[in-house]
Amino acid sequence: WPIADIVLNHHRRLDGSGYPSEVEGNIPLEARILCVADIVEAMSSHRPYRPPLGIDKALAEIEAGKGTKFDAECVEACVAVVLKKGDFFWK
Repeated sequence: WPIADIVLNHHRRLDGSGYPSEVEGNIPLEARILCVADIVEAMSSHRPYRPPLGIDKALAEIEAGKGTKFDAECVEACVAVVLKKGDFFWK
């Protein structure tokens, strides 16, 4: 059940946006981490309906929502991992 709870909550945002909106309470840390990781992966990967948008756009998206939509510490950790690994990590 903890994993189901994480998955259920990973599209919720700190500002109350996202879904499911009927879930109340704090967003679990693991769901906040998964939220940021999911955004970066989705934006930087190929989708059948569009080419990859690139890691720069993905990082800009999470940075723009840092502290308002997305957990600031999760964003900072994600950016640090990407910068440490370098571009080869995303190719």
